[in-house]
Amino acid sequence: MLYIFGVLFFLILTSIRQINQYERGVKFSFGKFSGIMEPGWRIVLPVVQTYQKVDVRTKAVDVPDQNAITRDNVSVRVNAVIYYKVSDANKAIIEVEDFRYAISQYAQTTMRNIVGEVTLDELLSSRDKIADKIREIVDKETDAWGLKVQNVELKDVSLPADMERTIGKQAEAEREKRAVIINSEGELAASQNIALAAQMLSQTPGALHLRTLQSINDMSSDNSNTVVYMIPIEALRALEGFAKK
Repeated sequence: MLYIFGVLFFLILTSIRQINQYERGVKFSFGKFSGIMEPGWRIVLPVVQTYQKVDVRTKAVDVPDQNAITRDNVSVRVNAVIYYKVSDANKAIIEVEDFRYAISQYAQTTMRNIVGEVTLDELLSSRDKIADKIREIVDKETDAWGLKVQNVELKDVSLPADMERTIGKQAEAEREKRAVIINSEGELAASQNIALAAQMLSQTPGALHLRTLQSINDMSSDNSNTVVYMIPIEALRALEGFAKK
């Protein structure tokens, strides 16, 4: 009797399996799926039952550099990172042989296809939008594998050397264009202000005379300058007014 209890105790002891909090166990009985093992100590009968652990934490998979051609026939190299987690451990084991390899390969194919549907300008200016489109496609396809794609990030977009030089020249030309526009707008505003000031001086009696006197006072502070001064007609008219008085 003691021997039998000893054997039973040994069998139970060797049948205990630990499932960590971040894992789920997929159990098979006689080769058929029989349930999901939650975290904790679980019994797996030798010979009769088997199981596989599945990590359900969020995983980051690096999508290696992919050569692609944009819609406007520009050759680019694009890489990305995809974040996903196992939402159904049963499907992840039964429906696909290696879900890690499968999602990586599908993400690469999808990224090349999406890049081929957009122009270079769209690829450079709308990276978040393109990444979100890749995420939607991959998430929809991998749902049957028990996977949930949380996010896709385009890390780098590499261009041929000649294309980089062309884009650099284009950016420099755009900066020069903006500088010319800003400078011309400043000159236009200054000319409008000068015209307005001249109009106000001409319409106000004695204003130009006072402005002339102020200019003379400013120039007289520097003794090193020789100034030839011509009296404007408005100043003469002001003197005529004093003479009449």
